[in-house]
Amino acid sequence: MALEDAKNEIDTAFTRRGPSRGYAFENAFAGATSFLRRSYSKDLAGVDIAVTGVPFDQAVTHRTGTRFGPRAIREASCLQPYDPPHGWGTDPLVEMTVIDYGDLAFDYAKIADFPDRLASHIRTILNAGAASVALGGDHYITLPILRAHAEKYGPMSVIQFDAHSDLWQDDDLTRIDHGTMMYKAVKAGLVDPARSVQIGIRTFCDDYLGMNVIDARECHESGVTRIVEKVKRIVGDHPVYLTFDIDALDPAFAPGTGTPVWGGLASWQAGAILRDLAGINIVGGDVVEVSPPYDPAGITAIAGAHVAYEIICLLHWAKTRRCSPTFI
Repeated sequence: MALEDAKNEIDTAFTRRGPSRGYAFENAFAGATSFLRRSYSKDLAGVDIAVTGVPFDQAVTHRTGTRFGPRAIREASCLQPYDPPHGWGTDPLVEMTVIDYGDLAFDYAKIADFPDRLASHIRTILNAGAASVALGGDHYITLPILRAHAEKYGPMSVIQFDAHSDLWQDDDLTRIDHGTMMYKAVKAGLVDPARSVQIGIRTFCDDYLGMNVIDARECHESGVTRIVEKVKRIVGDHPVYLTFDIDALDPAFAPGTGTPVWGGLASWQAGAILRDLAGINIVGGDVVEVSPPYDPAGITAIAGAHVAYEIICLLHWAKTRRCSPTFI
């Protein structure tokens, strides 16, 4: 499609011809709000990355609303697909086939069925040879997603951006709780804690189960370069799943979340860390806990959309094995 024709196109999520590659030039305020204006598709043939929404918030300990997160993140992402991502020196939207795989369908009244349904959904994506980037939804969704990834890659290294460890003891496997999902992931052998790291933690946990922890204060005082060096030493070349709870950011930068905690990362810190993690062996990721009802300005959804795009960039770098970019 010629550039001038593309600029006159609308609803490229439906009208794009051929692979879902290239930029989208339609008005940011109009058209179908797929993630980054990628094609909506259930056809995984030849797909590199499938972005999928998981509008589930029935595992929260405080405020609901993250079921609206995928929709808000998609809408916010419509500001982004005009140019290459800043500072990366690469064009993942041009060089990879990225689709919007739509949302997970599930019966909200059958919560007990949800974990297996989500694991199966992600398993379908992975078995087709694509990577999964999930838009949550509360943080419980990471547990079934990790189950699907561990089936393919073995126990995962996890890089978890979060205000909370989600490692509180919970040995009742029937409970669905976003505050204990990482505890269950470690106990189930889905995660290798010695090769995993939690970034931005600023709430109490009496047993981290061997996970490496970089709390928010260390992030502030050590600086981006040292934090990234430490993370890369921990995960090495092991397959990595990156999960980003938006409450890793300080509430000043992400007010729209269910369990906000002061003292968190600034947007620039999170962006710099994500950018400099280029080169890790990332195989999938998610951004969770965006709760639009608590942020009428949409600031949190904008942050979530940027995080998801950075995960796509990290996946692209892992595939091409290029040198790390510089953060400008």
